[in-house]
Formats: sequence, structure tokens, C-alpha cells
Amino acid sequence: MASNRFVGFVIAAIVLPSVAMASEYIVGDDKGWNVNLNYTDWAKDKVFYVGDMLVFQYKPPHNVFKVDGNGFRECKPSGEAFSSGNDSFTLSKPGKKWYICGV
Repeated sequence: MASNRFVGFVIAAIVLPSVAMASEYIVGDDKGWNVNLNYTDWAKDKVFYVGDMLVFQYKPPHNVFKVDGNGFRECKPSGEAFSSGNDSFTLSKPGKKWYICGV
């Protein structure tokens, strides 16, 4: 169950062994990273590859935490809070990736 304090989503990165060209994805497209968007729905028709970049664009006081599956399910931030308003993460290996906002 998601807390009202957190918004999160999971991106299932389905990868192939080699990638010819990496893509850049603005998370949430023109709506960006905010509390009013279902990011599972946003990601469902996309295929992510190793080397692709996820770009989180938002306005303060929002932020981004890269968490593991437990942190996502518990809506519990851990590690570094990214808060530049334009943070990017390169997908370096296959597998599921989880991100939450700590606001």
C-alpha cells in the first residue's frame, strides 16, 4: 500500500545482450515526475535496454530516490536523495528498477 507521502513506480527493464544505440526517456514524458501520474502505466508500452537513460524532471520540493523492491513496496527512501530537478540514471544492467519521491 502506498503512503500519501510517496509516489513511486517500477520500471521493468527488459534488456538484450547488446545495444546498438541508447535512448533517453523523460520519465512521465511532458508531465514529468509528479504525484498525479501512474508510472507503471507510463512504462508498460516501453522497452528499456542497458545503456538507456531515465531522466527525472520535477520541481522542488520533489526528489528522487533509487530504491530496491522492499524500499518501493514499503515507500521507504534510502540512500542518496537526488534533488536537482533534472536527475538522470543510466540503466547499467538488466532487471527491475524502482524509484520513489520522498515528498
